[in-house]
Amino acid sequence: MKAWVVRQWCEPEEMIFEELPTPQPGAGEVLVKVEAAALNFLDTLMVRGRYQVKPPFPFTPGVEVAGTIEAVGPDSRFKPGMRVCGNTGVGGYATHAIMRDASVAPIPDNLDFAEGSALPIVYPTAHACLRGAGRLQPGETVLVHAGAGGVGLAAIQLAKVWGAGKIIATAGSPEKLAVCKAHGADEAYDYNSDAWIEQLKAATGGNGADIIIDMVGGRIAEGSLRVLAWRGRLIVVGFAGGTIPNLAANRLLLKSASAIGVFWGETAKREPETARAVFDDLFGLLAQGRIKPVISHRYKLSEAPQAMRDLANRQTHGKVVLVPD
Repeated sequence: MKAWVVRQWCEPEEMIFEELPTPQPGAGEVLVKVEAAALNFLDTLMVRGRYQVKPPFPFTPGVEVAGTIEAVGPDSRFKPGMRVCGNTGVGGYATHAIMRDASVAPIPDNLDFAEGSALPIVYPTAHACLRGAGRLQPGETVLVHAGAGGVGLAAIQLAKVWGAGKIIATAGSPEKLAVCKAHGADEAYDYNSDAWIEQLKAATGGNGADIIIDMVGGRIAEGSLRVLAWRGRLIVVGFAGGTIPNLAANRLLLKSASAIGVFWGETAKREPETARAVFDDLFGLLAQGRIKPVISHRYKLSEAPQAMRDLANRQTHGKVVLVPD
């Protein structure tokens, strides 16, 4: 097999594309021929040693894949030839990957491999933000920061399906604001200045947002407390802006509001029954055509460093996917 390998913390361009022995699945595992590997912002952090999970060296980045099962280990509930997607933990940027049964799901017939690879992280994360942590009720206002990203677009789609009264997104360019609106946002504001705060207040009649999903951190998260509604929920997903925010607890107190973290990868490990229920819900919506992954860029596997660089530099929207050369 071929795989991108990280032997020390490095920049994407310093990864090594090399030939390795093809692994064999153990008990309750499957070996997948990777037909698509989706990129996540966490991948760009992980290779630099800046992510909360630090795999031992050497490792292959990439947590979301889709492909065809080539072999199964003892006691696996899957069979060779099945089209599946799943969370690998690491190992996705390769021609083959090992996945645990608990992290594998069949791909709905109406999705291709690239779309399937876009499912395992971003849609469950958005689901957990809105349904689990957010307790979304019909008619509530939802604000999604970095709305043109993978989790952002998934959250916009799900909020619309579940009856949010108003969906507002932020993004960093006119093109990305247009993407947010094209996929269901009622309003979209540029977060490069703090003008979005007053814009959101005006759009909600001063009430603010009931649920705010934040992937950016820094001043965006801090400003979000100013537009959080009474009993609002600020959902903390990540810090793509590079700065962990200092959240003013007094604003939470005065609004009887809450700040809640969502870490889907750990949730899936600790609560497999929750994970299965979430995937069942999502696959039902996918089969009905009510949600659909947005793939903006497809790169060859050999172009992984460039794909990672473009993602880190925010030159993409939706999901970015690696496909075989």
